[in-house]
Amino acid sequence: MNIAVLLKQVPDTTAKITISEGKVDESSVSKWSMSPYDEYALESGLQIKEKTSGNLIAITCGPERTKKMLTDAAAVGADILVHISDEGVKDSTHIQKLLSAAIKKYEANVVLCGKQAADTNGGSTGPGVAELLDAACVTLVSEVNYSDGVFSTLRPSNTGTERVSVNGICVFAFDKGSSELRRPNVRGIMMAKKKIIESITSGDLGVDTGSSNVNLDSQTPPPEKAAGQKFEGAEHVSTVVSKLRNEANVI
Repeated sequence: MNIAVLLKQVPDTTAKITISEGKVDESSVSKWSMSPYDEYALESGLQIKEKTSGNLIAITCGPERTKKMLTDAAAVGADILVHISDEGVKDSTHIQKLLSAAIKKYEANVVLCGKQAADTNGGSTGPGVAELLDAACVTLVSEVNYSDGVFSTLRPSNTGTERVSVNGICVFAFDKGSSELRRPNVRGIMMAKKKIIESITSGDLGVDTGSSNVNLDSQTPPPEKAAGQKFEGAEHVSTVVSKLRNEANVI
């Protein structure tokens, strides 16, 4: 079985984001990390791999720096590392075309990804890739199991949780799961350094990115929060209560 996991590198939650000429200045981001929901997809892929003795294929589309993330995935057990160049990519539909073409190229039987990226929160990758693959798509899943040719997953419903079963190729988009995420050990890190990353382009995949259907006019950071206020002593109780009621609206 071939298990494809789609990964995206995003600015770390501790990194400071700056805007330059109406766009995020990526060169100023001090630290990049794997998108958190993708980490749960990767962990589930590793579990399916162990149960089926399959191959786990880690796929990403992005600049050269994203190769570091693929090496991190190899350190915990990814078998095949695929880097798709983002040259010519203008919007998320281009990325979905490239990812789906790579999934077909490596003949994946199941696709796992995060429900949304931590930077854009778009949530379009899983459903978009599923549409291009003509595959089923189940979102907000917390686990995926495989038995006798059928994938089953757990996801929230209006009345609690529901179990969904799917046969045939399917895309599962992960929410935060209950499984503890594994971290690379020294042996895994050393072995990952020897892993070959397969670099491919849109031309290799036969995908024409063409023009974009999306125009980005500008990006702006959120407004800075007002400075906090500090009160000490019992004499300020009435002032604090008034502010909590009338300004913060919490009581």
